[in-house]
Amino acid sequence: MLRHLSIRDFVIVAALDLEFDRGFTVFSGETGAGKSILIDALALTLGARADASIVRTGQGRADITAEFAAHEHVARWLDEQALGDGESSDSVLLRRVVDANGRSRAFINGTPATLTQLRGVGEMLVDIHGQHAHQLLMRPDAQRELFDTHAGLTATATGVARAHRAWRDAAQAVELAQARDRELQLERERLAWQLAELDKLAPQPGEWEEIGAEHRRLSHSANLIEGVQGALNALSESDEAMLAQLGSIVSKLRDLAEIDPALNDALASLEPAEIQLREASYSLTHYAQRLELDPDRLAQVEHRLDALHSIARKFRLQPETLPEEHRARRAQLAALDAAADLDGLRAAEAKAKEAYLGEAKLLSKARAKAAKTLGTAVTAGMQELSMAGGSFEVALLPLAEGGAHGLEQIEFRVAGHAGVPLRPLAKVASGGELARISLALAVIASTASPTPTLIFDEVDTGIGGGVAEVVGRLLHQLGRDRQVLCVTHLPQVAARGDHHFQVAKASDANGGTLSTVSPLDRASRIEEVARMLGGLEITPTTRKHAKEMLTA
Repeated sequence: MLRHLSIRDFVIVAALDLEFDRGFTVFSGETGAGKSILIDALALTLGARADASIVRTGQGRADITAEFAAHEHVARWLDEQALGDGESSDSVLLRRVVDANGRSRAFINGTPATLTQLRGVGEMLVDIHGQHAHQLLMRPDAQRELFDTHAGLTATATGVARAHRAWRDAAQAVELAQARDRELQLERERLAWQLAELDKLAPQPGEWEEIGAEHRRLSHSANLIEGVQGALNALSESDEAMLAQLGSIVSKLRDLAEIDPALNDALASLEPAEIQLREASYSLTHYAQRLELDPDRLAQVEHRLDALHSIARKFRLQPETLPEEHRARRAQLAALDAAADLDGLRAAEAKAKEAYLGEAKLLSKARAKAAKTLGTAVTAGMQELSMAGGSFEVALLPLAEGGAHGLEQIEFRVAGHAGVPLRPLAKVASGGELARISLALAVIASTASPTPTLIFDEVDTGIGGGVAEVVGRLLHQLGRDRQVLCVTHLPQVAARGDHHFQVAKASDANGGTLSTVSPLDRASRIEEVARMLGGLEITPTTRKHAKEMLTA
């Protein structure tokens, strides 16, 4: 569940720190006070998109941090992502920082994270039902997504979409091969000729650098021999060789050091020098033994260099890239050979189609079962929400060839009253009916969801009276098992909250608008519910009514 929310310089919120508890928590306040801004701020920590407009005017950045209790699935996910908190495994800290230029940074437990990671952990922590949810229900894709989510078929539907994409790719490969048969043949001939040339040359990785180094050595063999021999003469082979002279000096100093130990420092410096010179002489002697003039090998190396350079120029490549290009052209030719194999492509298409149909039929079977369950549950919810005699149905409309989302289209159908035929939701439901059906769906979907925190952002728009009392009772019941947060304008809903926050507007020193949030005690709750009942003028009667609602 959500434990703490900290907001700094977000829209019209300067600084805000809120502590949350279990149960049903309501937020109320006048229109424009910033009730939904709190939900928007929390959504940022869950991976929602952000831009510079969310930073409070005149400030450098907005900073939002949310602390949640981490359940088993979240803890396992954090370990898999190497984002666990070593000091405490029972909580997860999500933070989002957006600067005035629109740049955004995200953190999980203090470690930089991606928005994808924020969304991944956020889906396991919070389920937000927005104030426009009933409007989204008019769209077929929203109906499908809500239905699959409630039925626990999201992963299955994703697999079907993946299989459908594989089938379409295979079909397009067949179409492309048929349309480009002549072009593919010409391209294949070009690649085959280039590959034959490269096969003949067989360039090896690193060969250009290695043979270049060998060419430099062979072409300068005379200079190398002369230089090495001169160094050997100076070191050890001439009458005035350095080693002989240094050895004589060291020997004399050893004798003198026995007379005066003060010479030991000079002797200690010269003895290693003698050893180093001797090692250098051995190394040069070994090198000289391997060094010889080899005009035949030089000619071979020059021929190889010329061949590599010539084919690189012919193919407009750098010589050092020839081995890589050789492999690339072999792979391209293999791909073209496969593309030219129409029978093979058709077989692959048939196999991909068969795999898609297999997964899609399993999805259809699961949807058929879930459709009956959801239809029954929403119908029951409609009765509670003052739509007596109304009914709800999830229709599965077959598609001729299937699609990315399966073999059927999902369509919500409703009858607002007894004896009225079921018709598509988007065509027959009034605004109030749509709001109630949306709320019933949200509550039922939330009951089926394992998410510990549920947020309802003005989902009670368009309802009132006795229906509002039912909504308050339903949300309160949800709060027995989950943490439920609700932004509401209905006193009947606010009165059912276990905890109540009031959102209000105030002016800062510069004449700007700030949003403040205050927890309400028993007395202040009576005043707020009375305000929601009676508007600006609160009378003893509205206070009495508010007190009765809270007591009930």
